[in-house]
Formats: sequence, structure tokens, C-alpha cells
Amino acid sequence: MLNSPIEEIKEKLDIIEVLGGYIKLKKAGVNYKAVCPFHSEKTPSFFVSPARQIWHCFGCGAGHSIFDFVMKIEGVEFADALRILAQKAGVELKPIKPELKTKRQRLYEVSELAAKFFEKQLGNSLNGKKAKKYLLERKLSENTIKEWRLGWAPDAWHGLSNFLISQKYNGSEVEQVGLAVKTKQGKYGDRFRGRVMFPVFDFNSNVIGYGGRVLKKTKDTAKYLNTPNTFLYDKGKTLYGLDRARIEIRKKDFCILVEGYVDVIISHQSGIKNVVATSGTALTLNHLNILKRYSNNLFLAFDMDFAGDTATKRGIDLARAKGFNLKVVKLPEGKDPDNVISENPEDFKKMVNKALSIVEFYFQDALSRFDKKTPEGKREISKLLLPVIKKVSSRIEQSSWVQRLAKELMVKEEYIEEELKKIKNSKSFKDEAVTKTQTSIPQKTRKDLLEESLISLLLKNPKNFELVDKELLTCFSSKSQEALNHLADRKNISPELNSFFAYLGIKADLEKIEEEEIVPEIKFCLKGIESLDIKNEMDQISLQIKGAEAEKNFEKVKSLTEQFNALSKKINQ
Repeated sequence: MLNSPIEEIKEKLDIIEVLGGYIKLKKAGVNYKAVCPFHSEKTPSFFVSPARQIWHCFGCGAGHSIFDFVMKIEGVEFADALRILAQKAGVELKPIKPELKTKRQRLYEVSELAAKFFEKQLGNSLNGKKAKKYLLERKLSENTIKEWRLGWAPDAWHGLSNFLISQKYNGSEVEQVGLAVKTKQGKYGDRFRGRVMFPVFDFNSNVIGYGGRVLKKTKDTAKYLNTPNTFLYDKGKTLYGLDRARIEIRKKDFCILVEGYVDVIISHQSGIKNVVATSGTALTLNHLNILKRYSNNLFLAFDMDFAGDTATKRGIDLARAKGFNLKVVKLPEGKDPDNVISENPEDFKKMVNKALSIVEFYFQDALSRFDKKTPEGKREISKLLLPVIKKVSSRIEQSSWVQRLAKELMVKEEYIEEELKKIKNSKSFKDEAVTKTQTSIPQKTRKDLLEESLISLLLKNPKNFELVDKELLTCFSSKSQEALNHLADRKNISPELNSFFAYLGIKADLEKIEEEEIVPEIKFCLKGIESLDIKNEMDQISLQIKGAEAEKNFEKVKSLTEQFNALSKKINQ
């Protein structure tokens, strides 16, 4: 019988399935590898061991169990990671007393109850029926409305707030999830009133925020109202529909990015399921880091004129700096994916298949705006296109675009090259894309590497620990000493040491040393560690000799020199 929910979860869940839901894993011998989701890298240094049920990144040093991974990638505490994994494993956790529930869990409950409240209001009153009629007219089916949990917020100041407070949640908690606003009198009123409600879900399909749309836009009312950033919801990190789209994105190896909630929903309804949207914000570095886990191919299907939109251009530059292969789905003028799909889903699929490269899109856009036959038109076209060409990383590809522009403008290529040199290389986006996601890892010394190699070799056969001279242990680092002391028994050890063992275990698997080579390798590591310790001692004596010479203490100089020579002979042996 399993001792705890933690052990039961570990028994029921396979690390490859859990991590594979977040990142693309590739078989690498007995292990799996991936590009690390926690720091910027091009060559995979993230390894997962199915035999040991552990993971480790040799680039940023993160690692250990499925719980550590979920905590890190979801940005949650252990209790929340436990709940997420228990849900995946079908393990029932014992009810927690209200006063002992984590803040995050209570806020999730508030958001979930609100979703049920809004769902119930849809179609149950005169305005609720109008809201449902509006959704059906947008070509959303009854099943889709239920599946995406769409609802209606009554046009009342305290409808939702009073309901949630009656369920033993306080007004402050309702405000913390972005569903209430506090008045000057200290009372709480509903943020969303008289709006069709679109719940926003996190990776695990928990409700974390909302988008609300008015049925009839007035002069003083915004068409859409979104939940502000809260403890649960960060619009700069949330992609609407990703919880449903991630498997299809990985399967098709590209993601279609749209603007609106209905664009996403109707795409999924029509069978185009690799579609997500940003939630009330432009594309951010965090969005890109998340999408990078599933595919390097990103298709933009916006109904806006994003060629001139600064925020969108910035997102595009970030995506290019992150190494995405960007394409643009060219939509008919004045239409968005929702309109196209509603009329004929096959038309949208054809547009996706004919998606333009991002540079080609800019070319077509610039050439359609200005007359390339006039000097003024040539100037404006080059002003738009030269910075775009400058950001093409491949010199061969860049050269082909230079040729194309020269041909379009009917000028010599060398003139384009000259103008291109005048444009400063914008490194800000690339720097941001790298520095914000890199983790600073201290450089390891040769002694560190030898100690790690020794312990990883001993993990293969702990009986070889008898080869280690106990006196030599004093010159090991404290972390290595602790690891060696717990080599045989790893119960009740610190999370840091657990992670260290995970790293060394995968390192041992990757080094592929034959059985007959293990003992010679252990002896080589021991000899190297001892030699480095002696050299360190000799360095210290050298400093002491210089000090004694400065003091003209020749007796001390003689004694120290003898010690130095003795150590020198020892190291040569």
C-alpha cells in the first residue's frame, strides 16, 4: 500500500507523459532530450530519465521530479503542483480545512464559481436570452457554447459579488481575481455587468480570468472589458485556447495566432485546433517562450493592419529574435478569421496553406501602399523594407531580398547595399529575448567536474566507494561530501541534494562508460582531485615564502621551501 498521495501520484504518472504535455521530447538513447523551457538555448541540454523518473538541465542546472517541474513551469507552490498532478493522476486528495487552503486554491475556487454563475445566467433571463442569441448568430453551436463555458453577466451592481460572498468568500477575494471593484465607501461591486462572458483558462483548464463583450456598444462603453492582471492571471503570459490547442500545435508543428476569443472558438469548432489568441495585449516574450515549447513555426492571422502597428511589430521582432519561422495568413480586407471560417472553413484552410513569409508580407504591403515608379515612392518603400531586410539573420537570404528590392525599384543592388549599411543593427530585441530568459550559472572548476564525475561513477556501483581514501574526503566540497555520505541511503535528504543526485544520475547515464572502465575512471578522478589539492597547498606555501622573504625570516623560508619541495615530489609521483 502506498504511504501518501505523493507516492501514489508518482506511481500513477510517467515523467515522460507529464513533461511531454509541456515540451517537445525527443528520444536520446535510454533517455529523452529537449530544449530547456527555463532558459534560452538552441542546442538541447534538458534531459529526462524514464528509468529514474527524473529530469535535469545541464544548461541552467534546474532539475529533479515531476513536482519540481510543474512548480517551476506553472509558477506555483508545492501544494498547487500536488493538486495539478493529483488531478492528472486521478488521485483524490483529502479535503483541506478552509483556513488551511492556499491563497491560490481559494482564488481558483472563486473563479470557478463565477464561471458557473455566468453560465447559469446565459439564456435564463430576457437579456441572457439575447446574449445566447448573439452567440448563436455568430455561428457558435450549443455544444461549443457549453464546451467553452460562455456565459452572461447580469446588468446589476452586486449580482455576482453577493452570490460569491454568500458562498463564504469575502469581497477582497472577489476583487483579487478581478471580478469586483471596491468603491470609495469600501463596498464591492461587479466589474462585469451586462456583458457576454468568455472565461480565460490556464494550461490546466482552470478559469483564471474573463473577457466580457457588450451586446450593444455605446459611446461611453468599451466593446470588450478584460480582467486586469491578478494573482492568477497575467495577460502577458496567457494564451487563450492553449489548454485545448497545445497537442494539435505539436502534432501539426505550427501555431496560428489570432486576435479574438470568437476567432479561437470558431476555429476549434470547425476542426482547426492549432489556434490561440493573446488576451487583450500584443505578443510578448513570455508568450513566445511558451509557444516555443510546442513549435518554432508561428502563423499570424490578424484582421488588423499590423504592418503599421508598433506593438505588433515589436512582437514580430521578438519572435524573429527567438528563432521563430514567421508567416502571415493574408485575410480578405475587412475580415477576420471568424468571418472567413463562418462562411467557409475550407477558405481559411487554403489561406493558411498559402501563408506568406513575414518579409514577403512586408514587401507586398509596402509595394501596395506606394508607387514604386516615383522617386518619393521608392524612398518610402525602401524606408519600410530596409530595416526588415536588415533583421534577416542569414546573409544568403538577406542577399536574395536585396536583389528583389533592387529589381522592384529598378535600381542597382550596390545602392541598396549602401543604404542597408547605414541602418544600425537593432540588437535590443535579440538581447531582450536572450537575457530575460537566461539563467546565470557559475562556471565549474576542474575540481568540481572531477568530483561530479567520481560521484556519478559511484552511483553506478556504490560498492566502489571503498576505493575512496577517507582522508581525501576532507578536501572535497561540502556538497560532494554530503552526497557521498548519502550514497547508499537517500532518505530524508534536502531538496537541493535530491536535485544534485538527479543531475548526477542522468550524467552517469549519458557518459556511457563500460563496466570494466569504471574502476580505472574512479582512480583517475581520485588522482586528479588529490593532485589539485596538493597544487592548492603549494600555492599557499608560495605566498607564505614571499611573505617570509619580505620579512627576511630566512629560517622560515628554508622550512617552507622544504615543505614545497616535498609536495612537488609527491605530485610528480
